[in-house]
Amino acid sequence: MELEIYGTDGKSTGKKAKLSDAVFGIEPNDHAIWLDVKQHLANRRQGTHKTLERSEISGSTRKLHRQKGTGGSRKGSIKNPLFRGGPRVFGPRPRDYGFKLNRKVKDLARRSALTHKAKDGAIKVLDAVALSAPKTKEYAGMLAKLELKGRKSLLVLSGRDENVLMSARNIPGTRVVTAAEVNTYDIMNANGVLIVQDAIAPLEATLTK
Repeated sequence: MELEIYGTDGKSTGKKAKLSDAVFGIEPNDHAIWLDVKQHLANRRQGTHKTLERSEISGSTRKLHRQKGTGGSRKGSIKNPLFRGGPRVFGPRPRDYGFKLNRKVKDLARRSALTHKAKDGAIKVLDAVALSAPKTKEYAGMLAKLELKGRKSLLVLSGRDENVLMSARNIPGTRVVTAAEVNTYDIMNANGVLIVQDAIAPLEATLTK
């Protein structure tokens, strides 16, 4: 597969980049994508939810009134979960929602996600992205020229670039990652995936090893 290479001005450079069919042209596995996205979202959950149960609230265990003869229902303790302000029955407790997923499944999911984006024409290869200083306005201008203004975008770099990261961090819906950090959720969540030309080789190497 070959794609046009664009500059940050949104214009074609006249050159083309060759993308491996083993990464961008496979038969997509939607179930692998679902599993990887599910794991990603599960790992993001804090799991710190907690409510008080019957044994954890303060209050006397004295029987409120005699069993019979009052005309009312039987009440054993003021800590009854049925009372207003009482505890919760089988309430949530702190837990870890994460689960294990094999590396091969995760790689398959990322290749499937990239294949979907490639088929939809949502992938653009950039010649280079270089900023001399953190400039949000410059990065936003680049997105506008690439027809991604106000849309979710994912930029894949070959290595960490602080100027680019700091320029993009205040723009809603914008993600900047290195080739080694690409995940299925970010790919599927983006309306457009921008890959810098020198990031193609490490990205393909990561997903085909």
